[in-house]
Amino acid sequence: MTTAESHVFDEVAVIDVDTHITEPPDLWSSRVPAKWVDQIPKLENIKGRDYWVINGKRALAPGSVSMAGYDGHPPRHFPPTFADIPAAAYDAKARLAHMDAEGIYAQVLYPNVGGFGSQNFLRMDNAELKLACVTAYNDFLAEWASADHRRLLPVCALPFWDVAQSVAEIERCAALGHKSVLFPSQPQDFHQPDLYDMYWDPIWECAQSLGLPISFHIGGQAALGIKEGEFTPKGGKMGTQEKFARYSSLAFVGNSLGISEIICGGVCHRFPELKFVSVESGVGWIPAYIEALDWQWQNAGLHLDGKYELLPSEYFRRQIYACFWFEKAMLAPAVEMYPDSIMYESDYPHPTSMSPGPATIATHPREYAAEALDGLPKDVVKKVLSENAAKVYGVELPT
Repeated sequence: MTTAESHVFDEVAVIDVDTHITEPPDLWSSRVPAKWVDQIPKLENIKGRDYWVINGKRALAPGSVSMAGYDGHPPRHFPPTFADIPAAAYDAKARLAHMDAEGIYAQVLYPNVGGFGSQNFLRMDNAELKLACVTAYNDFLAEWASADHRRLLPVCALPFWDVAQSVAEIERCAALGHKSVLFPSQPQDFHQPDLYDMYWDPIWECAQSLGLPISFHIGGQAALGIKEGEFTPKGGKMGTQEKFARYSSLAFVGNSLGISEIICGGVCHRFPELKFVSVESGVGWIPAYIEALDWQWQNAGLHLDGKYELLPSEYFRRQIYACFWFEKAMLAPAVEMYPDSIMYESDYPHPTSMSPGPATIATHPREYAAEALDGLPKDVVKKVLSENAAKVYGVELPT
C-alpha cells in the first residue's frame, strides 16, 4: 500500500481488536448488593488522584489506563481524576463518535479494573462476592455495547477460579451478545492448574461449542516472573520509567508462554475448532518463536510418534491469532508468513495506544497503517485490517 493508496483504510471496514473501557465509578456499587460495599471495587480520591480501591486496598488509577490525547509520559504522568479522562474512554456514544473520526468500523472491548485476565477479583475473599463482581461487569459491558451491537464487541470476564461457574458464565454471556472469552494465559500464576492441564477442558469445550474465541491479553500473567504494576523485581535501582519500558515490552513476549502451552500441551490438538487470540502482544517476534518451536518439536521427534498430526506452525495457522499496533520493521515478515493470523488493534485509550497526545510518539490509526502496511498487497491489507477479525469474532461486515 503506497502513500497514494492510503485510502484503503477508508475502503475497508477496519476492526480494532483490542481497546479498553474505562469503567465508570458506579459500575459495581450500582449492581452488587450493598452488604459488600466495603469490599467491591470503588473509586476514591487519594491525595488529589483517583484510584480504584478493591477490598480496602488501592489498585490502579483510572487515569493511568486512559491517557489517549494526554500531555505526559507514563507511568509518572496521567490524568489525575476521572473528570480529566476523555469521554470516549467511558461513554459508548462518545466512543462511537471517536471511531467514526478515526475511520474504525468496530472495536473489541477489554477491561481494566478486573485485570487483563480477571485476576484482580481474587483480591476479594468471598466466593459469592467475586462471582457477583464478574457478572456485574459482564452485564455492564453488554449494556454498554448495546449502543451499537454491530460495532461494539464485548469480551466476557470469567470467574476462572471456578470451572463450573466459568462454563455457566460463558453460556450466559454468549446469550447477552459477548463475542469472546477473557482468560489468563498463565492461570498457574494465580495458584490455579497449568494452562494446558485438562482441568480446563470444560471451558475450552464450552467456548468451542459456542464459537467464541479465547483471548489471552498481556498482563493476564506475571510477565516472565514480574507482577503487573511492579515493573521489575523489587530492590533494584532501576528508574520508574525504565522499569515501565522493560515490563511493558516483556509483557508482549510473555504471551509466548500461553501459546507454547496450548500447542505443546495438546489443547489445540484436543479442540481443533477453538480459536485463541494473543492480545496486545505484537506480532514481530512470532515468526522467530514459532520457527524455533517447529525446530525443537522435530528435534524431539514429536512429528514421528503419531501423537500430534500437525507441527506447531500448522496449529498456529489453524487456530491462533495475534495483534499489532506499533510495529513497522518486523510487521511485514510476520504478515507475509501468517497473513490469515494477524489482526490490527489500537489499544485505545491506553498509554501506548494509537491516540497521540502532545508528548507521545503514537500516531493516528490511519497514518500508522499507511506507513506500516506500505508495500503489502491490498488483499492482504484487507485481511489484517478487517477480514481476519470478522471471521474470529463473527462480525457481519457492511457492504
